[in-house]
Amino acid sequence: MVRVKGGVASRNRHKKVRAATKGYRGKRHSTFRLGMQAMMKAGTHAYIGRKQKKRDFRRLWITRISTALRAMGLRYSEVKNQWLHAKMDIDRKNLSELAANYPKVFEKVVDTAKKAKKVSV
Repeated sequence: MVRVKGGVASRNRHKKVRAATKGYRGKRHSTFRLGMQAMMKAGTHAYIGRKQKKRDFRRLWITRISTALRAMGLRYSEVKNQWLHAKMDIDRKNLSELAANYPKVFEKVVDTAKKAKKVSV
């Protein structure tokens, strides 16, 4: 039986890890063992960061909408409830864009929600 050596596979695996850790500091970019640990840790942080990004953007959108509503003398929670009753299918991202860049249109959206709330009650 012929002995199979894993030199080629190992070299390819090591090259892949070194390429992924390019730019890391110290031995983490040049050695396989430390590079592998660094790569795993970076992957964990990246996974967590993808979840946090969604939270952060939602918080930003709500803050923008709330700020625009405060200028109109309203509260976010009340107006959000009016949008739900009016069955307005507009998400927070687009509402925040309207509030930041198109305040007149945003005011019309808020007025529409108010009128729909009065009619449904």
